Amino acid sequence: MRELAQRGRPTHRPPPPPTAPYSAEESANLSTFFDVGGIAGGILAGVLSDKTGMSASTCIVMLIIAIPMMFVYQAFCAVSLGLNIFLLLVVGLLVNGPYALITTAVSADLGTHECLKGNAKALATVTAIIDGTGSIGAAVGPMIAGPISAAGWDNVFYMLMFSDLFALILLLRLGMHELNNWWMERRRRNNTLLASI
Repeated sequence: MRELAQRGRPTHRPPPPPTAPYSAEESANLSTFFDVGGIAGGILAGVLSDKTGMSASTCIVMLIIAIPMMFVYQAFCAVSLGLNIFLLLVVGLLVNGPYALITTAVSADLGTHECLKGNAKALATVTAIIDGTGSIGAAVGPMIAGPISAAGWDNVFYMLMFSDLFALILLLRLGMHELNNWWMERRRRNNTLLASI
């Protein structure tokens, strides 16, 4: 579903709303700001994941923020050129950050799970499954977006928001596991600190 949210729109970016005062060429040029935001999002997500050690939780937080930001983009992108560019940067950051982590860090976390005992073949299999599933989303997304856009661009944005929500739901179990490990480590440190006093 993350791939559907990432790739499921025409040219991999939020579609230009029909009320936007831009030509198709101007809209295509503007949409590159989504990709620029995506570059920053991938870097930011990687840094946060490295600092916290919680890649799934980083994805969850970014997805939670991405959904309302798509509402904001949908409502305000036609107000001005500057606001449109800013919103494209922010949405790109929030959509591509989790995408980058899901296809790399989360698949590595799953592939190195204790039940697999560091089996490199299993890591490759898990990564291939995640990437292959994403490719299905990338193929199906435009097929869904076309008919949905006939009923209005708002519906395309709702589909993208649903895709983000579904990706978030799928990540909740990993996120809960990370938070549980963080909480246990924090309690262990506090107990060690109290024992040393």
